Amino acid sequence: MAGLVPDGAGTQPLPEEPPPAAARQVRLPMSRVKTLMKADPDVTLASQEAVLLTARATELFVETIAKDAYIYAQRGKRKTLQRKDLDNAIEAIDEFAFLEGTLD
Repeated sequence: MAGLVPDGAGTQPLPEEPPPAAARQVRLPMSRVKTLMKADPDVTLASQEAVLLTARATELFVETIAKDAYIYAQRGKRKTLQRKDLDNAIEAIDEFAFLEGTLD
């Protein structure tokens, strides 16, 4: 919660401080993400912000596909994801159509 600073007309809120680097909530190693990005011959430079956003987007993507695949694992009365669960999620959900054939 932001604190208050007195001014001539009353009080106004203090500006929010940016979170420290450790609180960015990115679990993937940034150096590995940057290395993978630079493996593309079209990428010569990658700013820290671009690497951070790519890492976060990757985490969200993996989380989404894992949750959707877990539904198929639960239907099979299992708690462990198997490849067939990912295949089923890819086939059933239109957003994952671009992945068809990539796990072969």
